[in-house]
Amino acid sequence: MRVVVLGGYGNFGARICRALAGDSDIELIVAARDEERARGFAATLPGSSRAVRLDTCAAEFSERLDAVGAQLVIHTAGPFQGQGYEVAQAAARSGAHYIDLADGRRFVCDFARTLDAPFKAAGRIGISGASTLPALSSAVVDELRSRFADLHSIDVCIAPGQQAPRGEATLAAVLSYCGEGVSVWREGRWQQLIGWAKPTPVHFAHMPSRLGALCDVPDLELFPQRYDVTQNVIFRAALEVALTQRMFGLLAVVRRRRLLNDTATLARWLHRTGPWFDRFGSGLGGMFVRLTGVSPEGKPLQLEWHLSADNNHGPEIPCMPAILLARKLARGEAFPAGALSCIGLLQLREFEPEFDRWGIRTELVERSASGE
Repeated sequence: MRVVVLGGYGNFGARICRALAGDSDIELIVAARDEERARGFAATLPGSSRAVRLDTCAAEFSERLDAVGAQLVIHTAGPFQGQGYEVAQAAARSGAHYIDLADGRRFVCDFARTLDAPFKAAGRIGISGASTLPALSSAVVDELRSRFADLHSIDVCIAPGQQAPRGEATLAAVLSYCGEGVSVWREGRWQQLIGWAKPTPVHFAHMPSRLGALCDVPDLELFPQRYDVTQNVIFRAALEVALTQRMFGLLAVVRRRRLLNDTATLARWLHRTGPWFDRFGSGLGGMFVRLTGVSPEGKPLQLEWHLSADNNHGPEIPCMPAILLARKLARGEAFPAGALSCIGLLQLREFEPEFDRWGIRTELVERSASGE
């Protein structure tokens, strides 16, 4: 299968290319705006990977994608917050499958409704959100949901290592909702909370506690109905250096008062200055998914799935769903034609070989209502 990775030498694209380059079922094409850099990167990969210039913002993008003859397009060129569906539409017109790493709430949640018809017409599948959220987070909930008769709450938190590589697009995505109202399923009804405001302590199984704050992600909208959650669905991000977490909290206040609107410039500045704080952090990052409710026996139950990734391997995790799905498609596994968010397409056990490859530790902790 001819697989085109857009943003192929970027923070996430490069990881996906490295994982797929040695696969005998895949002909890999590294695509980016700068063809020279793409060629240089492709030359470091095993097999016969090659590079092409593809600018997703160019007027001729669709025609150039047709010329490449892609059978699968993997879109890693974020941020997806505020981005349109032109790339996915071009993939459908070209008769290619499509996967993206989007974590923008509107982008992922509106994807199926907007693009189901063109992908069904093309006889191909379009998948949005093939990243940590909602692909991995939903795989965890799918694994654990049957242990609850009534599910009261889902609490998800991601805690990146301070020294882990990060892209400017990631910062731009974060800033897009910093200080903005976020619709959250809370106390059994939809309420508005403020993104990145009021950081609170978050506790992990294999890491020191951190401060975490609300982020606007697809899970907040997709999980309440899918899993019949009666009370709360929350997602938080917990930065390793408390000072940086408090800085984002302050930015939330500033943006809420409309004293700062140029988030693009701010993202570039934070990307340049972020390494200043690396000396105060580490390469250890993690994640948890916590489910609280009542067991079939009528007893209070809390299950916590914890993950920890050291040695700056955390950024490998958002790439895993796209890698796993690309391999499935290249092997000829059948998927129904149409467009959908990346929920229910991967089981938690399918991630385990990737976790082992990067020395990523996971653990399931069971607690009673008393916290024991």
